[in-house]
Amino acid sequence: MSRVARAAPFFAMAAARLFPLDALRALAAQLIVLHHLSVYGPIAEAMHALFPLLTGWFYDYGRMAVQVFLVLGGYLSARALSAQEAHLHRSAPALLAQRYWRLVPPFMAAVMLTLGASWLVEPLLPELVPPQVQLMQVIAHALLLHDLLQVDALTVGAWYVAIDFQLFALLLLVMWGVRRLPLSRASRQRLAPAIVGLLCAASLLQFNRMAALDAYGIYFFGAYGLGALLFWSQSWSGRGRLAMGALFSAVLLAALWIQFRERVVVAALTAAIVAGWRHGGGPAWFQARLQGLARHAYALFLVHFPVCLLVNALVEHRAESPAPMLDVLAPLALIVAWGLSNVAAVPFHRWIEAPLMRWRPAAVAMPRGAAIR
Repeated sequence: MSRVARAAPFFAMAAARLFPLDALRALAAQLIVLHHLSVYGPIAEAMHALFPLLTGWFYDYGRMAVQVFLVLGGYLSARALSAQEAHLHRSAPALLAQRYWRLVPPFMAAVMLTLGASWLVEPLLPELVPPQVQLMQVIAHALLLHDLLQVDALTVGAWYVAIDFQLFALLLLVMWGVRRLPLSRASRQRLAPAIVGLLCAASLLQFNRMAALDAYGIYFFGAYGLGALLFWSQSWSGRGRLAMGALFSAVLLAALWIQFRERVVVAALTAAIVAGWRHGGGPAWFQARLQGLARHAYALFLVHFPVCLLVNALVEHRAESPAPMLDVLAPLALIVAWGLSNVAAVPFHRWIEAPLMRWRPAAVAMPRGAAIR
């Protein structure tokens, strides 16, 4: 799959939900679907001809939604790991295994769905399906090594599932290492953010400018670390938050001065919205709807591509008929594919994603007291 079309995984939050995180995640998930509908197949081609500005925006900027998930991912990971800080010296392996189980079994279920859809649409859309699928390719995906081994992706967004796991592992390693040091709790609570801040700054100033590193978590740690720092700063004094905000504003400005990157701007704006949100979430029904969209966001991320393949195949079949009507079909097909993707996410979450979390093996059971994201 094209790297320009990368789009990001998504996280289940704990029961105590924060409205701005739900709202941002729900919006970003929809942008990812619209981005892919602007990249792949006859729907994308027709929409670019009919609405070049709108479709071009989704093509160029829809993928920026991944920065939203990076920031939120860092925030939620720091939140979950901080709940286990006192026990990290013994619970770190279980936490890492739990994160793997959270990501990979639903991801592999979606890969199988995509392969099934690819088999159905191959006669009509051979350019959108893998030319051949080998066992080692599937194993590489299951081990989240597909990009590191330069194996062709079997579905869109496969890269991000691996990156999410790398980023979580890196943050866990930092917090585990700090926990192992003979320091007071107060010292550890200062040292962990300091190390994450240094890694975050190194990523923004250097590693994120090295395209060859985009299969490695350190490339994305600038946004992810920013989210972690944002969570920790909530327990700091007003002066501490102000100092951290000023310091990282300077780092972000320096990073943009060295090389302007729109993705860095989006990550900074996401952090600013979460940090600055002071209003309620609106009516209860609206909050409930957003919470539902956010809860199904990872399922939507996983299941939307096979749905889009099938709808694109129907459009391609209709376009080959004696009276093609792509001007009418394309906008309607885009809306249908978008809507069906959201519909399909609900049973995928209910019957695959959620049961897998409940039925996880004892070896990856969440340590007592940990928060689940």
